[in-house]
Amino acid sequence: MVFHPPATIVAKTGDAGKAKVGLSMQNMLLRGFMAGAYIAMGAALATVCYTGTAGFLGAGIAKLVLGAVFPVGLIIIVLTGAELFTGDAMFAPMAAFIHRVSWGSVLNLWIWVYIGNLIGSLVFAYFMAYGPLTSWSAAGVGSATAFGVTAVSIAAGKTSYIGLAATWSCFLKAICCNWLVNLAILLGICADDAIGKIVGIWFPIMAFVATGFEHCVANMYFIPAGILTAPYLSADQAAAVGAKLANLSWVTMWTNNIIVVTIGNIVGGMLFVGVIYWIAFRKDIEAAK
Repeated sequence: MVFHPPATIVAKTGDAGKAKVGLSMQNMLLRGFMAGAYIAMGAALATVCYTGTAGFLGAGIAKLVLGAVFPVGLIIIVLTGAELFTGDAMFAPMAAFIHRVSWGSVLNLWIWVYIGNLIGSLVFAYFMAYGPLTSWSAAGVGSATAFGVTAVSIAAGKTSYIGLAATWSCFLKAICCNWLVNLAILLGICADDAIGKIVGIWFPIMAFVATGFEHCVANMYFIPAGILTAPYLSADQAAAVGAKLANLSWVTMWTNNIIVVTIGNIVGGMLFVGVIYWIAFRKDIEAAK
């Protein structure tokens, strides 16, 4: 297995970032759509596997199960060349530091990839909400499955950051999330072979999901999937979700979660990985030129 030293990893990250900011708007949107759907696939799998596990395995192991299957989305993204906003929060600034690309081009990449991620996540949330998360009678009457109840519960929890202290908690979770996500990407760059990349990506992503951190693109799936499934809950299922269900809406998706999480993810990726690693290995990179 080929292992690249840290300075080489940072340089390769900057090179990749330069290529990303040079993509056309249409390509950014298309690759962003793909990545949003792939993250949603991992989130959907995590929802299904997590359902019912706490009662048998305990809360901690249930979270481990949730985290263990989620990384499939980022693995697909890295190995197939899709564009993820949270990864570009590191890639694009690194390109600006190393290759002196404009910050306008960095912002342009972020905007179009973010929109693409959102569209891909929403499309897959629709597929799940009217697929595995609900069941349908011959008369066309829908009811939420056990997986659907879990999806609504996850979404309701994510829109329940109300008040200053809760919002600050959400922000900190978002920083920690993208710190780990971008470390996963760096570990993926460490290796040249597929197995090395998969192993490098898996551990940090498992850690962020199992710990309960917040990822804006994942939440672009988790929250809409819950919103779309919620109307099909029975009274008993709604009671099981609890009072947090009242906080779940298309408005609170943004105000109580995604806006704050997006800002935190940018800080986590750009500052805690991009800036720190650039400062730490800048002299090594410049010496190698």
